[in-house]
Amino acid sequence: MKPLFARCAGWLLLSLAAATLPAAAQDSRAYPSQPIKLVVPFPAGSLVDVLGRSLGEALTASLKQPVVVDNKPGASTLLGAKIVAAAPPDGYTLFVPTVTTMSMAPQLVSRPGIDPLKELTPIARLGATNFFLSVHPSFPARTMKEWIAEVRKNPGKYSYASSGNGSPHHIFMELLKKELALDIVHVPYKGSSSSMPDLLSGKVDMAFLDGTLAIPNIKAAKLFALGTSMAKRSVLMPSAPPIAETVPGFDWSGWIGVAGPAQMPPAVVNVLAGEIRRLQGTPEFAELLNKAAMEPTEPIAPAQMAEFVRKEHERWGPAIKVSGATQD
Repeated sequence: MKPLFARCAGWLLLSLAAATLPAAAQDSRAYPSQPIKLVVPFPAGSLVDVLGRSLGEALTASLKQPVVVDNKPGASTLLGAKIVAAAPPDGYTLFVPTVTTMSMAPQLVSRPGIDPLKELTPIARLGATNFFLSVHPSFPARTMKEWIAEVRKNPGKYSYASSGNGSPHHIFMELLKKELALDIVHVPYKGSSSSMPDLLSGKVDMAFLDGTLAIPNIKAAKLFALGTSMAKRSVLMPSAPPIAETVPGFDWSGWIGVAGPAQMPPAVVNVLAGEIRRLQGTPEFAELLNKAAMEPTEPIAPAQMAEFVRKEHERWGPAIKVSGATQD
């Protein structure tokens, strides 16, 4: 038998070894041990809220801890981002950011009050929002080539609606106008839904619309889709050709993801990313995206998500400058 001193020393070393395990290793074993707050920077009932709540329900079941949605709309999603950035980076405060949060809003205002690239930890990408270039049925074009020719022939005659200054709907059209040397009058509205009566009546001629508004009206022959903003053909409406088939390089979308505060333990990030990846492989998640009129995206690891967010931020900057949009 070992002397008492040797046995005590051995126990002490084991205790010290356990106490000095990397924080990430300890966190991964215990996480989660309490409810998780999921901050959604949009009002209850919005598309992002519905997706966030469905994600919360799925994570509640798989992680065996309640995931509670906390709606914090405001400041173009930056209010919610600031709340999450200020929370402890322990995995118990999560966030549902969009392209607006990570790429657009910080570059549309002079004092955003947050740098999402430095103050948030990207975890996963949930899906993408395709935008349909939709025209009133009376518009004399049925292809992108015909549309370009018609607009060029009649500078300043046609108008387009957007959901507001600095919105994707606005920026996408301004990019096309710049690249193709087109003159189309911008008519901003307070949200895409507000523009629909004028678009459906022909008071305005065209708009980029997300699938929730575009697809039902296209199927009802109230609007016609000339093309989509994503270069990849839409899963939701394969008959609509990508604009990139006529304007090479045009490839834009919205997207929704999951993030947390900066400096989260990698092991906790990996636990969350793994659960979300598993969820993305289920038929239920595919149906959820379809109901939300979102395009599926390939699941990516947290490191890839961080790189994706960085590249998105870089490419949106010049696009915003082309549009001349600000939100100050």
